[in-house]
Amino acid sequence: MAEAPASTDNNFDLVVIGAGPGGYTGVIRAAQLGLKCAIIEKDKTLGGTCLNVGCIPSKALLESSEHFAMARHGDFAAHGLKVSGVELDLPAMMSRKDKIVKDLTGGIQFLMKKNKVTVFNGWGTITGPNTVVVSSEAGKQGLQTQLTAKNIMIATGSVPIDLPFAKPDGKRVITSTEALALPEVPKHLVVIGGGVIGLELGSVWMRLGAKVTVVEYAPMIAGGADQQMAKTLHRVLGKQGMEFILSASVTDVKASGKNVTVTYEGREDKKKQTLDADYVLVAVGRRAFTDKLGLENVGVERDNRGRVVVDAHLRTKVPNIFAIGDAIAGPMLAHKAEEEGVAVAEFIGTGHGHVNYETVPSVIYTWPELASVGYSEEQLKEKGIEYRAGSFPFAPNGRAKALGTTDGSVKVLADAKSDRLLGVHIVGPRASDMISEAVVAMEFGGSSEDLARSFHAHPTLSEVMREAALAVDKRARQS
Repeated sequence: MAEAPASTDNNFDLVVIGAGPGGYTGVIRAAQLGLKCAIIEKDKTLGGTCLNVGCIPSKALLESSEHFAMARHGDFAAHGLKVSGVELDLPAMMSRKDKIVKDLTGGIQFLMKKNKVTVFNGWGTITGPNTVVVSSEAGKQGLQTQLTAKNIMIATGSVPIDLPFAKPDGKRVITSTEALALPEVPKHLVVIGGGVIGLELGSVWMRLGAKVTVVEYAPMIAGGADQQMAKTLHRVLGKQGMEFILSASVTDVKASGKNVTVTYEGREDKKKQTLDADYVLVAVGRRAFTDKLGLENVGVERDNRGRVVVDAHLRTKVPNIFAIGDAIAGPMLAHKAEEEGVAVAEFIGTGHGHVNYETVPSVIYTWPELASVGYSEEQLKEKGIEYRAGSFPFAPNGRAKALGTTDGSVKVLADAKSDRLLGVHIVGPRASDMISEAVVAMEFGGSSEDLARSFHAHPTLSEVMREAALAVDKRARQS
């Protein structure tokens, strides 16, 4: 990262601590509104976890590993393409991933310069309601720069949750960061946690040849997802070779040389069993990264999970200090952080800023993908909301057949009286792209009838969305 430009004027309208998706998106919007802005990042490159060791590199490896799996396991043969002698060049795959990350981090650096945002490389500590000190490391008293800010935005993101009995060593017991850069394909990768990170990175290494076993505490994978869709994803990933141990609690992880022993017990029968692996990925979730920011200096409150407490306008107890993204409550998603960053910038710049949390989509980028927005059936039942449901499979869809990927379905949930869309859930090919239609429809207060009567080009995967919407009124075609 380039050094901050020399300046004797360190007075700003907005200082952002953290240059992840929420931080850099928010500061760009603030600059567009004419505010004088600075952003502080402790790491060498901008982009935060998402761009450097999260969303982007994982998607690069998911794409590459999918191509490899198709060529290696005969999917190409069904298309009339005979491929033999397929070999994995893991260093080349990793190099491609690294180049994508480098290009994008460089692009963010360019955007900072273009929008006249001053970048400080270091650790930001809030020392007063209007002051932030930038130092080389947290708590260090070396070279420091004091910034004066009319407004401060905390966008420091999150870090992996540690298990006391499974402390990552960065070699054999690893986090998602190391799992994105392994020097070899594991013989047996045990994944602790059947959520987004575990399923995605487990998919990468399974496709590349590893045996993958997922140990999940809950009775189902993809916690929080619509249960029917989670079960479908479980079935399809199982067909691909991923093994699952559900309702199990890991009690010990011991690494010795190149071997790791995982001890777990069933939550019901309490029977202890072990797994032998050469790598163990700890993927039990993430926690807000809000330590050593000086919050106590100004009375900014945190909840019992370390998340900064904010109001509806994302303000802390100190009115000119805001917090967004993984640092506050809510789903830990880059696009949620981005919208919050923009909302804070617009609230400061115009007095108005809003995020519609009812339309935040979520995606698990396995193959097939799981994407959803709004309520699940379980949530609607829990809230006592009457609804109608319609679903339709990908199996009879012409484009899905042409792609050779027909697993999964689309489910549409609509209010029983008004027909307003309450939730849409997809397990299927390119679900991450398809879900956007549902997000826009819900943002405009659309109904299942609106989806059902809108044109959908033929042949496309999105026709399954239309058929699911038609099924809410029992009008879907059967073939």
